[in-house]
Amino acid sequence: MTAVADAPKAKTQRPHIHLPARKLLIDGKHHDAMSGKTFATINPATEEKIAEVPYAGKEDVDLAVKAATHAFNEGAWPKMDARDRGRLLYKLADLIESKIDELAALESLDNGKPIREARGGDLPLVIDCLRYYAGWADKIQGEVIPVRGKFHCYTKREPVGVVGQIIPWNFPMLMTAWKWGPALAAGCTIVMKPAEQTPLSCLRMGELAMEVGFPPGVINILTGYGDTGAAVVAHPGVDKIAFTGSTEVARIIMKDASPTLKRLTFELGGKSPNIVFADANLNEAAEGAFLGIYLNQGQCCCAGSRLFVEEKAHDQVVDILQKKAKAHRLGDPFDIATEQGPQIDKDQFDKIMHYIDAGKKQGAKCLAGGEREGSKGFYIKPTIFSDAKDEMEIMKDEIFGPVLSITKFKDASEVIKRANATQYGLAAAVWTQDINKAHRIADSVRAGTVWINCYDAFDAAAPFGGFKQSGQGRELGAKGLEAYTETKTVVIKL
Repeated sequence: MTAVADAPKAKTQRPHIHLPARKLLIDGKHHDAMSGKTFATINPATEEKIAEVPYAGKEDVDLAVKAATHAFNEGAWPKMDARDRGRLLYKLADLIESKIDELAALESLDNGKPIREARGGDLPLVIDCLRYYAGWADKIQGEVIPVRGKFHCYTKREPVGVVGQIIPWNFPMLMTAWKWGPALAAGCTIVMKPAEQTPLSCLRMGELAMEVGFPPGVINILTGYGDTGAAVVAHPGVDKIAFTGSTEVARIIMKDASPTLKRLTFELGGKSPNIVFADANLNEAAEGAFLGIYLNQGQCCCAGSRLFVEEKAHDQVVDILQKKAKAHRLGDPFDIATEQGPQIDKDQFDKIMHYIDAGKKQGAKCLAGGEREGSKGFYIKPTIFSDAKDEMEIMKDEIFGPVLSITKFKDASEVIKRANATQYGLAAAVWTQDINKAHRIADSVRAGTVWINCYDAFDAAAPFGGFKQSGQGRELGAKGLEAYTETKTVVIKL
């Protein structure tokens, strides 16, 4: 694997990995799929099977929805004080924190991300998200509204009901927390379908939720493929769907949910523009651009995969990035020196290689990477293209891998127009020391999040979501609660 000549001697962390019960979690109990079917989850670093997990079918979905419905209407959950719901979320966060090494190892095993990234990045954000929403549980309020006549009018915000939650494979535990936090704080019950590539950490979180005392039926977890998720979407007992994944799948969900008019929130794909002006601190900008594309092996919906660099700064930024790419350490996810692990599976590996080949054929210059690393595991070297044109596939399509496309621009007006020439609008960034220029870009680029002189700066309190075909609704922050509540108006004659 790629190494740095003066890097410290690598140390490998191989803690004991506690595999969760490979069962569905329904109504507080572990179940096999009614059909008896299972499927394998694969270690992407070795291409070897980790475990078999149940393949949930329509009958299992129906059982889970009934359990969630009972828990919402008649179980302990609706009788529980909101402050006590918050205490359960605090307890879950505390238990996760006490098991942070175990859970980071499990995430690295199933997902392939470097363990130092799982432990130092993902898990702290998981814990913070759950604690943030724990504090919200008893603060979801309505308002008193002045109306004409002798009436007293007020509103209440009530939980939307049973929510189906479908999460991706790139940040399995973090996406679980992003979905559970607001839903549980609001008083909803959950039927979750984790990605088929990475079911293990979600199942383990389900075990920990039961351990801290979440009532049966409040959290249900169904492992399976797309048809399992489709059954959750179509089920008439599910009131809302929260989905994080591809824009293409979101379109299918919208169609399948239409007969029951489910509430829908989507956090979808992106092709985020990262804009570097010549007056920026170019070392910091290059460092941020590198993080923005290569974090999590490039498997980030908000990855800054289109790098726009002002002409007079182009060569310097490219030179810094090339050196960083060639020094980037690929290897065993359990080696603490490893900076980049494998892609999630062969399908994703093949898709990324297709785009790399397309970039070369369409005339972009491959300055770094552009090929597989090693012969085992789904590793791709960090890849940099220069001379990328807006009409090239590598500039238009979401690649979801470690592929950076760099292009020059002359002025702010040009780059704003080009940055917005995409179906996506999830995130963007601008690097400049001119505050007026920074605000102009932030005001003009159509994206749900704009970072100024930083990239991938997340906080549980800051809403996240997309413009255009990058989604609808918001996750995190107070806005993230809105999708899990309904507003009820009460009018009293005086």
